Amino acid sequence: MTETYDLILKNGTVVSPGGEDHVDVAVRGGKIVAIGKFDSAQAGETYDATGLHVLPGVIDSQVHFREPGLEYKADLETEARSAALGGVTAVFEMPNTNPSTTSPEMLTDKLNRAKGRMDVDHAFYAGATHENTGLLGEMERMQGCCGVKVFMGSSTGDLLVHDDEGVEAVLRAIKRRAAFHSEDEYRLADRQKLAVQGDWQSHIVVRDVEAAVSSTRRLLRLARKTGKRIHVLHISTAEEMELLRDAKDVASVEVLPNHLTLAAPECYERLKGFAQQNPPIREQRHQDALWRALNAGIVDVVATDHAPHAREEKLRPYPASPSGTPGVQTFVPIMLTHVNNGKLTLRRFVELTSAGPQRVFGIANKGRIAEGYDADFTVVDLKRKETITEEWTKAKCGWTPYDGFEATGWPVATIIRGQFVMRDGEITQKGGGKPVKFNETLEPAEN
Repeated sequence: MTETYDLILKNGTVVSPGGEDHVDVAVRGGKIVAIGKFDSAQAGETYDATGLHVLPGVIDSQVHFREPGLEYKADLETEARSAALGGVTAVFEMPNTNPSTTSPEMLTDKLNRAKGRMDVDHAFYAGATHENTGLLGEMERMQGCCGVKVFMGSSTGDLLVHDDEGVEAVLRAIKRRAAFHSEDEYRLADRQKLAVQGDWQSHIVVRDVEAAVSSTRRLLRLARKTGKRIHVLHISTAEEMELLRDAKDVASVEVLPNHLTLAAPECYERLKGFAQQNPPIREQRHQDALWRALNAGIVDVVATDHAPHAREEKLRPYPASPSGTPGVQTFVPIMLTHVNNGKLTLRRFVELTSAGPQRVFGIANKGRIAEGYDADFTVVDLKRKETITEEWTKAKCGWTPYDGFEATGWPVATIIRGQFVMRDGEITQKGGGKPVKFNETLEPAEN
């Protein structure tokens, strides 16, 4: 008897663990059930991917969607829609909202807010404080939690665990890998006096290389002392990559498209506050080192740190301007442009945005095109040239630091659990996102 399927993706170049191949992918019940060659008559729907690349769904494991409390900047619905339009199939959202996600009740509130509103699959971080270490073990075991986030240096919001004793207490309270914003708060506070009014170039003086390096050195020592796994976010310095190269036993590493694409001083001269983020975009030598580390395998994950602010806030003179830029919708076009420019291979892009997050966070059933996995696909046209514009980006803030960027490589379809969410630049299914499942928190099967 001939097998039948819900959907067949035909005639595309499929990027799977075995490499790139011209094969079809068959989907049934939201899962990949077969890879090979199939007749269109075997499926209720066929998608002709001739000339296109079918990638595992891109996962953005660091975003700030600002809800609750800061919905004038962004919200779960608008930013998830922006993600889907950019070819992203799942996002992990940060805890520095208002109120912060520091209790089981607040984590449950975010999950409830996401139901029926977020177009993409999602998970939420638990935020660590000095006061809630007793709750973190419970929170990291909750469905829909991707782990604990620790701010060692202050950024947007009031979450902060800046001292060694506090960081050690957090690490001892948890079992899963924790994510860290690693900048030394003591040094940041001391150097705040070096901020020059109206001069964004001074951002890299205030938040200098040593603020990042000294914090990451302390963090690695504490991770080894406690025997715990850490994920160090948005690495921005050459010196940190030297440390992290020798710490693969305890530390996984993230870099951002912004740090791989923009460089000081040009970005601050051109974009001013719209280039301001924490840790800052630094000089070219650091960007060169990040690329070397990425292609040497030191980097495990690329994510965006999508962190929108209202345009009028970003127009304030430094240092009154807030740090953070949107990036979830531009993620795939920016990185595919780097692929086309020879900065990394398409296989490496997939490792960093699908297989890498799956491995680092222990995601269940996602991250690769293989039988039995969720039918999550980012379908891209590697040859398509488009100009990124503010009109195209649909984040609520309405701006992007990449306005006018000439991209080569473009997302043309976002498929989540076998359902088209974006097709040819249009949202085709709204509010269908579900919580991401993790190996360490799988629910027992019912008898």
